[in-house]
Amino acid sequence: MNKLDRPREIIEYCLKPLALSNTTEEYKEVYRRLEHVIKTLQVMAAREKRPVAIDFSNMRTININEAAHGDDS
Repeated sequence: MNKLDRPREIIEYCLKPLALSNTTEEYKEVYRRLEHVIKTLQVMAAREKRPVAIDFSNMRTININEAAHGDDS
């Protein structure tokens, strides 16, 4: 996977597995908030000369212990 550096690419990649309708007001509000956060972080990172791209291919796996969080099964 290529590194993503545009807020739109990052947001769409993250929201895609949820298969949400992008026409709802809730989706638009979440998108707007995420875009603001990503752009703000990118501006701050650029000031400190840090990379601003996201490489999702290097994500570590997160293991969730469902029993520890009240698994209902």
